[in-house]
Amino acid sequence: MPVETALKWINCNSGDLIALSDEVWRLAEVGLHELKSAEAQASFLARAGFSIEAGVAHMPAAFVATWGCGSPVVALLGEYDALPGTSQKPVPHAEPFEEGAPGHACGHNLLGVAALGAAIAAKAEMERRLIKGTVKYMGCPAEENAGGKVYMVRDGCFDGVDVALTWHPSSVNSVRLNSSLANHQAKFRFHGRTAHAAGNPEMGRSALDAVELMNVGVNYLREHIIQEARIHYVTTNGGGEPNVVPGVAESWYYIRAPRLNQLKEIYARVVRIAEGASLMTDTKLAVIFPGACANVVPNQPLAEALHRNMLRAGPPEFDPADFEFARQMVGHFPEGQYESSIRRMAQAGIDLTGEYLHRSIAPLSLDRTAMPGSTDVGDVSWITPTAQFGTACFVLGASGHSWQITASSGMSIGHKGMLQAAKVLALTTLEVIEDADLRRRAQSEFEREKGGEAYESMIPPHVIEPPDPFAVSKH
Repeated sequence: MPVETALKWINCNSGDLIALSDEVWRLAEVGLHELKSAEAQASFLARAGFSIEAGVAHMPAAFVATWGCGSPVVALLGEYDALPGTSQKPVPHAEPFEEGAPGHACGHNLLGVAALGAAIAAKAEMERRLIKGTVKYMGCPAEENAGGKVYMVRDGCFDGVDVALTWHPSSVNSVRLNSSLANHQAKFRFHGRTAHAAGNPEMGRSALDAVELMNVGVNYLREHIIQEARIHYVTTNGGGEPNVVPGVAESWYYIRAPRLNQLKEIYARVVRIAEGASLMTDTKLAVIFPGACANVVPNQPLAEALHRNMLRAGPPEFDPADFEFARQMVGHFPEGQYESSIRRMAQAGIDLTGEYLHRSIAPLSLDRTAMPGSTDVGDVSWITPTAQFGTACFVLGASGHSWQITASSGMSIGHKGMLQAAKVLALTTLEVIEDADLRRRAQSEFEREKGGEAYESMIPPHVIEPPDPFAVSKH
C-alpha cells in the first residue's frame, strides 16, 4: 500500500503539529472548559480543508471535522482536556508554572494533535490517489471528568461511522487488546432537617446519618458482587459543625464492572441501599448523575492492523538529550516508583530493566482482560468497531496524572511519540478505507464481542448536557 504522501505530510508539517500541541499544552483547560483548545484544533483542520460542525452534543468544546464523501467512514478520536492541580514546566524535576493550576498530566495535548495530524495526512494521500471515503476528526472534550464521548454517541455523532481509531500517550509503544471497566457515577444527596444537636435533637433528621448508613450498607454489599467489580466513594458534604444536625449531606460513588449488564445490576442494588438509608433516617434522597461510560469492546482485526502499522512506522527516535532528561527525571521519582513500574511491565511481558525510554515496539498483546480503569472510548466501541494503541511519550516509570507526565508532554519526548502516533493512525486509516475485507472482519468481531447485548446509553433521559464538575455545587 503506497503511503508516501501521508507520511511525507506528517514529516513536512511536524513543526506545525508540535506548535499546536504546545499551544494546547500551555492553555491547559480542564474538561468542558477547553474552548480555546478546541478552537485552535478546529481552525487548524478548517485551514486544511475540513468542514467543521461546532458545539455538538450540547457541549461548546465538542466538534466534528469532516473531509471526503461516501463510505467507508473512519473516525479519529481526539481529546484536549487537562487535569486540575498538575501545572508543570517542561523540566525533569517538580516545578509548576503556577501552583495549583491545571496541566496536561495525561498528555491529551498530544492525543488530540496526533489524531488531527493523521486525519489531514490521510486526506493528502486520498486526494493524490483519488481514494473514495470519508475521514472524520472527533473533537471530544472532558474525557477525564464528564465523559464527552458518551454524549457524542448518544446524540448521533458516530452514526454511520464504519471504524473508529484512537491512541493514548504512554511510556511504551504497544497495542493491547484489553477491555476496560464500565463505570457509573452517582451522587447520593440526602435532605433532612436541621436542629440544635444538644438542645432539641429529636426535632432533627440527620442527612449525615443517611450517608453513613448507606456507606455501611454498600460495604456489606461488596461480599456479594463479582470479584472484578469495584465500588469506591467519598463524602462530599458531611454537614457544617457538630452542634447542628446536618440538614444536607452527600456521598459520591463510582461503581465499576467488566460489562454493562453487570454494572446495571450492581448500580441498581446501590440505589436500593441508598433508598433504605433514606427510610431509616426519615430523610429525602436525590440521586444526581455526574457521568458514566461503558466498557471497551476489543477488536482483534483492528488491533492487528494497528500493530502492523506501528511496525511500519517504527518507534520514536529519541536523542541523547531525551535520554538525559529521562535519566534526571527518574532521579527525582519517589523511592521505589521506577522499580515498581518496571516490575509491572515485566509481568506484562515487556522487560525494560535499566531503560529510561522505550525505544522498541512491544509484541501485540491479545489479552482481553478488563483493565481496572474506565474510559469514554468504551461507548464509541459499542457503536462501531474501535481500536486503540499507545506510543512512548513519557519517561518509563512516570506516574499517571502527575507533574512527570505534564513535563514530558510539553517537550521533545512527548512530541516524538505524538508524531509516531500520527503516522500509525494515518497508515491504519488508509488501510481500513482501502481494505474491504479488514472492515468485514472488524465488523464480524464487533458483533461477536458484544455477544448479542444491546448498547443502551447510561445517561438519564432528563440529562441533556454533562454536569460541570468544576461548577459550584448547590445543595
